[in-house]
Amino acid sequence: MLTSITGAVESGLIYAIMALGVYLSFRVLDFPDLTVDGSFVTGAAVAATLIVHGVNPFAATCLALFVGFAAGCMTGLLHTAGKVNPLLSGILMMIALYSINLRIMGRSNVPLLNEKTVFTTIQEWGTKIGLDSAAAKTWGILLSMTLLALLFKWFTDWFLQTEIGLAIRATGDNPRMIRSLSANTNLLIVLGLGLSNAMVAFSGALVAQYGAFADVGMGIGMIIIGLASVIIGEAVFGTKTIARATLAVIGGAIIYRIVVSLALRVQFLETGDVKLITACIVILALVVPQMVRQQKEKKRKEEKRWNRAQVMDVAATGKGEADVAVKRDL
Repeated sequence: MLTSITGAVESGLIYAIMALGVYLSFRVLDFPDLTVDGSFVTGAAVAATLIVHGVNPFAATCLALFVGFAAGCMTGLLHTAGKVNPLLSGILMMIALYSINLRIMGRSNVPLLNEKTVFTTIQEWGTKIGLDSAAAKTWGILLSMTLLALLFKWFTDWFLQTEIGLAIRATGDNPRMIRSLSANTNLLIVLGLGLSNAMVAFSGALVAQYGAFADVGMGIGMIIIGLASVIIGEAVFGTKTIARATLAVIGGAIIYRIVVSLALRVQFLETGDVKLITACIVILALVVPQMVRQQKEKKRKEEKRWNRAQVMDVAATGKGEADVAVKRDL
């Protein structure tokens, strides 16, 4: 049990970087970007292929980030320059990336079992300071991925507070208003989608090294996982400030992986049911808050109606006592 939860937290921290990218596109830009399913694999494919060819794993992972940025910019250009519907532009880029990813890998699957990756390097560093192999792997990954997720969170918080970041937020909220202030909304959309998919591809590169393989189909349903993380985090932690919202995304990603890990321990569920579990989690995360909100609104209206009735009763009672007093005086 403890091992599965620890593994869920590790993978949750890695997927949290992808969820931050989804948060940028869906929540900040209000852009339904389905490129995520393709750019996630692109990051994995680039990193895995470079590592197999002897490139330093850290350099390969960073390069995956830039390739993801390029993929996101292409989606933005399809929408802004090509005037393609936002949803359709993401779908088109996702389809195109499928073939591009196959070209990058040369085949449908690239194994990394005997290759030096970011995580094997971290494990080696842990053993050098006196930890045994298992502890070095577990605590090394937990600590490094926590720091990395917090680094991406800090960057997101900082960027969204800059002049460009505020303009991107305004573009997502009210594009007409920001255009009236002479802002180039097309450029802001392209930049926002580029940064979003850069995070997604970076996460994909880490997931490939964590699982020791890159597969052309590993990105299927990734947008749903990202949305689940965002929705669960917002429901649990709230979104009053940008810093709180990004922290909620990281927390949501960890909670999601823990829930999936615990669900798979149920006897009648199998590994192939992960997508079904994900869909159920997203449905619950969407429906339950709405039901709670409706109940609160119903209770508030009932209290308001009861208070109004009380005021009317008091007013009627006061008027009756006043009439009696006037008649007595007469």
